[in-house]
Amino acid sequence: MNVRRFTLPALSGTAALAIVALSAGAASAHVTVTPNVTSAGSYAVLTFSVGHGCEGSPTTKMTIAMPEEIPSVTPTVNPNWSVEKVAQKLDKPIKDAHGNEITERIAQVVYTAKTPLVDGYRDTVELSVQLPDAVGETLAFPVVQTCAKGETGWTETAAEGQDAEELEHPAPTVTITEASAEGHHGGAASDKKDADHEETSNGKVSANDRGTNDNGGVAVVGLVAGLGGLALGGLALARTRKA
Repeated sequence: MNVRRFTLPALSGTAALAIVALSAGAASAHVTVTPNVTSAGSYAVLTFSVGHGCEGSPTTKMTIAMPEEIPSVTPTVNPNWSVEKVAQKLDKPIKDAHGNEITERIAQVVYTAKTPLVDGYRDTVELSVQLPDAVGETLAFPVVQTCAKGETGWTETAAEGQDAEELEHPAPTVTITEASAEGHHGGAASDKKDADHEETSNGKVSANDRGTNDNGGVAVVGLVAGLGGLALGGLALARTRKA
C-alpha cells in the first residue's frame, strides 16, 4: 500500500473534475456506499459497491474522494485490487480524536483492479473511518469509476430542496445520526462494566455480587431446615420403637 502526496493546486484540478459526471456514457447502476453504523463520533466501516461498468466496459479503477470532515482513513485490503492513499497537505494543522497534531489528510483512496471487473459482476471495497460529531450532516464520497473504455463520475450532490433521486450520477452519501450508547468503541457498556469491577475491587459489592450472596444465604437456610427435619424424624422413630 502506497501513500502518494500532492499539493493543493493539484487537488483543485481533481475537484474540478468531480463537479461534473465524467462519462463516456451513463453506467447502468450506481456506485453506492453502505455504512455499518452512522452514529456521530463512531468508528464505521464504509462498504462501496460497484456492479456495472461504463456502458458495458469492464471497471479498472475506483477513485474515492474523502470529505474534509474525515482526515484519516484505513482502507481494507481486497485481493482483487491494489490500493493507494493520496495525501493532501493541510493549510493549518488540526487535532485528531486523541489530541495528536495532523498536518495532512487523506484526500483520496484509489483502488485499481488487478483484473478488470467485467460488467454485470459485483465487487466491494471497504474503508474504516471515524465519523465526525455532526448529527444530521450528510457526507458525500464522490467516486470516479474508470473503465477500460471511458469513465463515469458518481459525483453529483443534491442542492438544497432537491431530491437526490433526480440526480443522474449521485455521489455516495452517509448521513450522521445521534450517537448510540456504543458509539465510541462500545463506550457506555464498557464503562459500566469497568465501573462495576472497580467497585468490587475497592471493597464495594456490585449488583451481581449481591445477587450471588443472596443466593448463598438461601442455600444455608435450606440446609439448616433440612437438618432440622432429619432430627425430628429421628426423634419420632425412636419414640415409636420405645412404645
